[in-house]
Amino acid sequence: MWSPESEINSIAMATMRHSQSASSGISSLSSSGDPERLPELPPGDEQRLQRAALHLQQKLILREWLREYRMQHHYQRLLAVEVASLEDVYWLEDSRASKLLGKDWQLWSTARQGLPTSKAQLDALKAQLWSTVVKSSQHQDAWTWGGMLVVSVSVAGLVTLAAMTQPSLAPEARHSLLQYVTGKYLLPANCRVQWDWKDPARVGGTMCFIVRFFQRNGQPYPICDTDQFFVEVTEGTRKVVTISELGSSTDPNNANIAKVKFTVRTAGQYKISVLIGASHIAGSPFVRNFLPGAIDPRRSRFIRPASTVICCASAPTLMHIEPRDEFGNACLFEQSDEALQGYQVAIYDLHGISVEKLQHAIAFNYDRVNSRVSVTALFPEPICLRAVISYREQQLPNGDFDIIVLSSSDTTLVHKNIASRKHNICYEAKLLSVFGSARSKPRKVMCYVGPKQVTIKEMILKFIPKRIATFRLCPSTKFHFLPQLMPQVHGPVFIIDDGAQPRIELASKDRNIIAATFTHFLLKNIGGSETFKDKQDFFYHEVRKFHASYYHEKMALKVNREKILESSMKSTKGFSVSDWCGNFEVTFQGEQGIDWGGLRREWFELVCSSLFDSRGGLFCTFHDKHQALVHPNPTRPAHLKLKYFEFAGKMVGKCLFESALGGSYRQLVRARFSRSFLAQLIGLRVHYKYFEQDDPDLYLSKIKYILDTDLDSTDTLELYFVEDLYDISGQLSKTIELIPNGAKTRVTNASKNQYLDALAQQRLCNSVKDEVDSFLKGLNAIIPDNLLSIFDENELELLMCGTGEYSISDFKSHHIANGNSSEFRRVLAWFWAGVSNFSQTEMARLLQFTTGCSQLPPGGFQELNPQFQITAAPTFGNLPTAHTCFNQLCLPDYESYEQFEKSLLLAISEGSEGFGMV
Repeated sequence: MWSPESEINSIAMATMRHSQSASSGISSLSSSGDPERLPELPPGDEQRLQRAALHLQQKLILREWLREYRMQHHYQRLLAVEVASLEDVYWLEDSRASKLLGKDWQLWSTARQGLPTSKAQLDALKAQLWSTVVKSSQHQDAWTWGGMLVVSVSVAGLVTLAAMTQPSLAPEARHSLLQYVTGKYLLPANCRVQWDWKDPARVGGTMCFIVRFFQRNGQPYPICDTDQFFVEVTEGTRKVVTISELGSSTDPNNANIAKVKFTVRTAGQYKISVLIGASHIAGSPFVRNFLPGAIDPRRSRFIRPASTVICCASAPTLMHIEPRDEFGNACLFEQSDEALQGYQVAIYDLHGISVEKLQHAIAFNYDRVNSRVSVTALFPEPICLRAVISYREQQLPNGDFDIIVLSSSDTTLVHKNIASRKHNICYEAKLLSVFGSARSKPRKVMCYVGPKQVTIKEMILKFIPKRIATFRLCPSTKFHFLPQLMPQVHGPVFIIDDGAQPRIELASKDRNIIAATFTHFLLKNIGGSETFKDKQDFFYHEVRKFHASYYHEKMALKVNREKILESSMKSTKGFSVSDWCGNFEVTFQGEQGIDWGGLRREWFELVCSSLFDSRGGLFCTFHDKHQALVHPNPTRPAHLKLKYFEFAGKMVGKCLFESALGGSYRQLVRARFSRSFLAQLIGLRVHYKYFEQDDPDLYLSKIKYILDTDLDSTDTLELYFVEDLYDISGQLSKTIELIPNGAKTRVTNASKNQYLDALAQQRLCNSVKDEVDSFLKGLNAIIPDNLLSIFDENELELLMCGTGEYSISDFKSHHIANGNSSEFRRVLAWFWAGVSNFSQTEMARLLQFTTGCSQLPPGGFQELNPQFQITAAPTFGNLPTAHTCFNQLCLPDYESYEQFEKSLLLAISEGSEGFGMV
């Protein structure tokens, strides 16, 4: 393509060749009035030089006119549509100009209307603009002659000017005059993108595209770090981290190439902006679409009512499957056959034997409107079964469930039980065993099923009820249906287990009705779904409903900043539940601030810090580290009475209530509670695995040693079912038996787990029973216990404390990387690229997986002790593992970034409980 710059460049090179035989040299680049001044140039070259200089002058005048109206950033775009002079401005159509200039169209229209209508006036304007151009060039020998560009230099002067770096006439001020004239500088409008995929593409792969850089004269431009090359990939408001590789260290022919890589996990439309400095390259920003990947059974969501599905004989029961790919995107299909291909169902009786004749009782259909698979169960007669739904022989995450098929009369009875306002629905049963200890003779008991609990009672003298066990209606309470190995005269056998107390084995002819009534009550209690998001929404709804009669009125609260805890307790001493549900308007004594929400939020943070900081004495840690998880302090100072724990419970309840209101009221509890304490708040049984996160020093020094030691073949370690307590001086002060006659019961390999569980029960539960009970008294005054029990301990922490705010830059600045191999450095780079794209929830899961808690200390990653460690694992392709005792994440080697990211997400999503991660 011809351009005045390339023309002048070629003439200048010709002039330099002629200068070898010329003595007088060149005095100017124009000869409009004196053609004899260029004797060295052939006539053809002289005409070409004059023509190129004229075109260059017109372009510079156009750019100066644009600068006067602050539109110089549109200069390159106008040149691209062949607007190279002021005359061309008259002929640019309005429709094309408005599309080209966007929001500056009105400014362009005003400027164009100000252009003169006569040729004489236009020439005068051009002369004025050209004078400004010459003055701004800051070159003493630049002058105008007959409207042509004249640069008075000798032949040697031309060569010298070519080598000098003068202020540029182009927008890029770092270019020399010769670079501009010859076009030897990077021009974004000349750069091109080569895509390695076809649009639309599937998510999951590492997407790569190549950017080729060219100079203004069309020659390749070697790209480097100082050229301010920048790529931004966005999907809505979310940014995707990219990796750019500039040039090639092995092939000089590829020096003008940049490879850009990024991973797409979320389906949708992406905008890809490729910039050099502040200028987009040709075609940027680009729009590319990404479709969901293939169905991944591990990420697909099977939407069923509960762990036990209740059906009515000869009536269809509808469930749903949301097909998702490995990154959680909803899969879309054009044809039903494509959506249903691969789904299978297996139906077994309680003995585990496949029931072939009922395999077709569950059918699949594709719901194109909602993009999901409908699962219809239709059984002809009452029965109790187990079903397993899989995709391509891989079971769905919650695809294993029990099915109870009721008769129409039993279904009606169950619905009457649910609708009844009476809480004395009971059925006769036989008690077979408690915690695995079988009764010599089954005892007759009554099984009461209510909207909040299941109670087993024995009737003494046929009219005095004696409670044997009570199980709360929450997801942790499970019914297990046992096969009948021999004719059972008392009816079908089942087990009730809530994970917190001894399980009970019962037999009852009304087993199916009891289980169905329990399941319907449970679904009513948790909002109909077992996912955390659905349970959280249901929790907030029920909290608002529970306190619907209380108005969120303003409650004045005057506190002393220096004695924040004592003054807050004194100010709220006479508060009723209704008052606690009010909108606190906080005033600090001696301060003039007006509470518009900021003071209240500050008060919450100060009180929580005073309550839950281990230095306050109310809560403690099991080891001397500031960021350790806090636990109720069994040896608290004498002045910290149990009423402090009750107040702490009310503060947590207040935060949960404020969060349920949403909006600006949302409050989070700034604390890092121990797992065992959270488990006790929701009624879960505490076992020895909680030591790994709550008391890692004890776990490493004692628990793990006992687990790894053969207690039957060694005499060096004699353990009995006792717990020894020592005073400050190290003297034995007290011995507690963990089980009846524990001082005489030696621990063996067979009983080591029982011993460790009893030790956990004593250290983590029994020693702080009064403190936990007082805390629950305050908490349950505002938040009903049946609502808290629908969560597990990790979900409860996310509910109370939120995900927190995580800074990737803080993370990068305060971590330890153990490994120096090229493979580990590659995986570490992948780790930071992946983590940079994490959501706040995924970061919380990563922290739970590695450190045992989703919350950071107040100072962020810097205060983690030990620091967050990333270590190379001596394996290939396995899932990442973690040592919560050391805050250590172990990353194996992988073949590709895609494989690494998939493994990391799977590990943190399915292994975040913190146990057995090694």
